[in-house]
Amino acid sequence: MRIFVDMDGVIADFKSEMNDYMLTNDLTKLHRPEMKVDFTKFKVMSGATLAIKALEDSGHDVFIASTPPWDRPEVWGQKRDWICKHFPSLKRKMFLTHRKDLLDGDILIDDSNYRGQSKFKGKWIHFGSDKRFLKWGNVVTYIENYEKV
Repeated sequence: MRIFVDMDGVIADFKSEMNDYMLTNDLTKLHRPEMKVDFTKFKVMSGATLAIKALEDSGHDVFIASTPPWDRPEVWGQKRDWICKHFPSLKRKMFLTHRKDLLDGDILIDDSNYRGQSKFKGKWIHFGSDKRFLKWGNVVTYIENYEKV
């Protein structure tokens, strides 16, 4: 199966980094070009490393599907650098897009729902949406069982 995985909030701990950022910066700049969050500093989400490895080891074709801020092109490189460091097997398997419904795959794992995720032609796993998808171990188990259907 071809599986697309979002970065921020799914494999990269966006929330922790944003909490740290908000403690030390002007919140009025949160969604503006002046916001200078360094995406290379994000921690890996708990369980993500083992989950991605398990999916790859099971023969799945795993890709990254991320939406960087379009007005900060330096972030595109930061995201690539982060993937190279934490998930080197995916360094040449990245898609940057605001339209995840245009991706051609079997499964999309994403924590947000405002970039076409609900119109994705395969199965959208809304990461963190309910207890089935709160942890990576649950997601991998779900995918293993989904394959059998």
